[in-house]
Amino acid sequence: MNTHSPLPAPGAPLQHYVSTAPFDPQSVEAMTPEQAKVFQASQLRLMWWKFRKHRLAVVSGVFLLALYLVIMFCEFLAPYNLHTRNMDFIYAPPQRVHLFHNGQFVGPFVYGRQMTLDMDTLKRNYTEKQDEVQPIRFFCKGDSYRFWGLIEGDRHFVCPAENGQLFLAGTDRLGRDVLSRIIYGARISLTIGLVGISFSFVLGIVIGGLAGYHGGVFDLIVQRIIEVLQSIPSIPLWLSLAAIMPITWSPILIYFGITVILGLLDWTGLARAVRSKLLALREEDYVLAAQLMGAKSSRIIGRHLIPGFMSHLIATATISIPGMILGETALSFLGLGLRAPITSWGILLTEARSVSVIAFYPWLLLPMVPVVLVILAFNFLGDGLRDAADPYK
Repeated sequence: MNTHSPLPAPGAPLQHYVSTAPFDPQSVEAMTPEQAKVFQASQLRLMWWKFRKHRLAVVSGVFLLALYLVIMFCEFLAPYNLHTRNMDFIYAPPQRVHLFHNGQFVGPFVYGRQMTLDMDTLKRNYTEKQDEVQPIRFFCKGDSYRFWGLIEGDRHFVCPAENGQLFLAGTDRLGRDVLSRIIYGARISLTIGLVGISFSFVLGIVIGGLAGYHGGVFDLIVQRIIEVLQSIPSIPLWLSLAAIMPITWSPILIYFGITVILGLLDWTGLARAVRSKLLALREEDYVLAAQLMGAKSSRIIGRHLIPGFMSHLIATATISIPGMILGETALSFLGLGLRAPITSWGILLTEARSVSVIAFYPWLLLPMVPVVLVILAFNFLGDGLRDAADPYK
């Protein structure tokens, strides 16, 4: 029995077995709405869904975002001006915030203080005056400042009571509020990591990308330079590069000088990682296709090769930023980095270099707390971003 369909007569139109309806790229056959939502989602949306599952990374991202918002308005958020001195309250310990006085709700307030000098140890002892209530004011007028050095202002988010004091993190040897200086120092310590990593990424991706893509003599020279730089101990290299900067430079020039130093020290590891990745990816068929179509090396590296290991670059960036923050802190702590009147967390920690100071005034180590929290937050955020960059895994 012949089961084949008869051939059409000569001249008759051929039968079509493909639908002639217009193609609809959004049409999905045999898929549930949940499946369609996933398969039609964009790359960024898939990355966001994957990132949200990493709860610790989300919390770290919110924490870092809040800190970077704080540095935008540190003049407004700090209770005192950066350089305000309270000479009657030198080395004053942190004050406790109370809500109730004699069993009655008063609101946030602190008690007044009285200082006595221990003649045996020359240590200042502060006692609270339980009968002197100093309410904390909000959105109030206080010390004058120049917002970002441009706009005059005197409004603060929180202020001490009239003729009162508010030292939530204590004071230093000059009677300056430690909390206000930590808030001001965050602007330098947090931005120096972003600026430094930008400088380092440009060098690492460009030099490492060219070395891995072209190879040859250029690759050989780059590898020898990287090996020489990585063989030098970091601390002596920091000291030598920091000593090059003239002491007559302005604080802004010193800031950018430290940023350049940190960027020059950090690009070698990234360049070597980029080179190793490109050595493997440059043999792929899509790279050969791009070359045959006449694409330039810069386009092939930036458009086709770099996105192939973006997760590795994200992880490297989030690890390098806290490394640069630590580098600035170490240089400033050694007295070779930023100098006054610039204020950073590293400069604040120089107040606690003496063992006797730490024993008597341990609150001067409080600038170390945001350094530790920021480093942990960047590491957790890097883990989440690295996983989210490969949403199909």
